[in-house]
Amino acid sequence: MNEQLNELFRSRIGFPADHKINFEDLSLVLEMAAKTIPFENFRIMERNTQTITKQNLLDKIVVKGEGGLCYEINSMLYLFLLENGFNVVMTRGVVFNNETKEFTSIGRTHATILLTYEGQTYLVDSGFGGNLPLTPVPLTGEIVQTSNGEFRIRKTDSEHGDYRFEIKVKHKDADWKLGYVFDSRMLLSDVTDLDELQQLIAEHELSVFNKDPLIMKLTEEGSMTLTDHSFTTWENGTMTKEEIGEARYKELLKQHFGRT
Repeated sequence: MNEQLNELFRSRIGFPADHKINFEDLSLVLEMAAKTIPFENFRIMERNTQTITKQNLLDKIVVKGEGGLCYEINSMLYLFLLENGFNVVMTRGVVFNNETKEFTSIGRTHATILLTYEGQTYLVDSGFGGNLPLTPVPLTGEIVQTSNGEFRIRKTDSEHGDYRFEIKVKHKDADWKLGYVFDSRMLLSDVTDLDELQQLIAEHELSVFNKDPLIMKLTEEGSMTLTDHSFTTWENGTMTKEEIGEARYKELLKQHFGRT
């Protein structure tokens, strides 16, 4: 086992160092990760991305205490689960835009994890912004419910893949909406395979993550999202949005995310 990776990731999310993680612990691990590791695009905005390797992910997320986008957060989680004896693989999916009712046109820009336990395969995702299931979701269509809402995965026959990840976020979604479609047959051989995905998100003109700085994380009451022009919080179903300037942005970034 990579003791450094295992111990530092546990310390980063606040999980006990000496507790052997079993399948039943995964919901707690996912919830703790969602509330401590922010979803953010700062490295892309700074044009300071690095190749996706175990050491670079370890340095960025658990040593320096930064967050990342899906391909970084889920890769870090994948490596941690692997170190703790879980049967996990990674795949890519195509995100659906529920406002335009279209799939993103720049390809498979979402990286996620598939975990197999006692003959059943589950989706494990800690890198989908505020739409996190906070528990493994079986590929059977069964609905799972967590503090963040309801989630399910249904079989599909699509050019984008063979499964649909559907979400109904608490206090936000009245009906089911499609998050993304992924292909359980197109697996990655290593986290380094995600360099192409990072390049797409960092450089493509249609990428939504290379325009403005963004940082968000889940909280006990809901979520908080900060950009350079607004601060949005959800607390027990109530949304508050504050328009901000540069000084307030820096203040909130330090106050809520410990960043400067």
